[in-house]
Amino acid sequence: MRWWKQILGALAVVVSLGGVAAQAGTIDDIRARGVLKIPGILNEDPYFNKDPRTGEWRGFAIEMARDVAKTLGVKLEVVESSWANSILDVQSGKVDMAFGITATPVRALSVSFSSATYFNSFVIVSPKKEIEGLSWAQLNDPKYTFAVDLGSSQDLITQQYLPKANILRFKTRDEAIVAVVGGKADGLVNTMLNGLVMTKKVGTLGTVKVPTPVLSTPSVVAMNQGADEAFKSFVSAWADYNRRIGNNQTWIVNSLGAFGIQLDDMPKGFGFGG
Repeated sequence: MRWWKQILGALAVVVSLGGVAAQAGTIDDIRARGVLKIPGILNEDPYFNKDPRTGEWRGFAIEMARDVAKTLGVKLEVVESSWANSILDVQSGKVDMAFGITATPVRALSVSFSSATYFNSFVIVSPKKEIEGLSWAQLNDPKYTFAVDLGSSQDLITQQYLPKANILRFKTRDEAIVAVVGGKADGLVNTMLNGLVMTKKVGTLGTVKVPTPVLSTPSVVAMNQGADEAFKSFVSAWADYNRRIGNNQTWIVNSLGAFGIQLDDMPKGFGFGG
């Protein structure tokens, strides 16, 4: 009978160790590593940017990530990336999460989303006063030409709301800006936060115009689908809490302040809360 007791004892140890292993989840892994990794994108104010002299990252997405890292008790590590690669970085496990992501059904097939961190609106940036106050339906006309960066969330908006308008699609946002400044397009379709910064950087680009109805989209945190539910719940709780008490808005407004943009400069109809 001794051998039977030895087997039972060994099985008990295995079950016990399995229980300990089961308790170790995504948060434990991040804490054990001591680092929270996110993708960072160059020249994407007010979301991200990197000082070429110091290597220091700035932007409201960075501030949000720093707060998450602080809450977890770890350091933040920013991995240089691009908007196009952010989802792939999360999906492959290269980073733990990505900020400033627009939640779309297609992306939901690859990654998991948190609750909204804030809401952003789609706008037209244009030097032409005649399109001020027009609705998306009125802008949906072949007489208008709009520029957009290919494959972006704003590109999807043009396909849905401006199918009759002439759309020039470019690989980069800078090319789309050049098209407007050069007179090839009547305006640039983008988001409110990007649009406000663009008009400060490029004075001849015009002003931000908000067509009606106001189209607001939630910006979320993207996470690997393999992350456990405890981690996903934590990130959503963090997003809900900081959105509701105004921390996310404060981080955004502070980042915009570097370009001389204040909360009062936001066009009518826009709000971070959705």
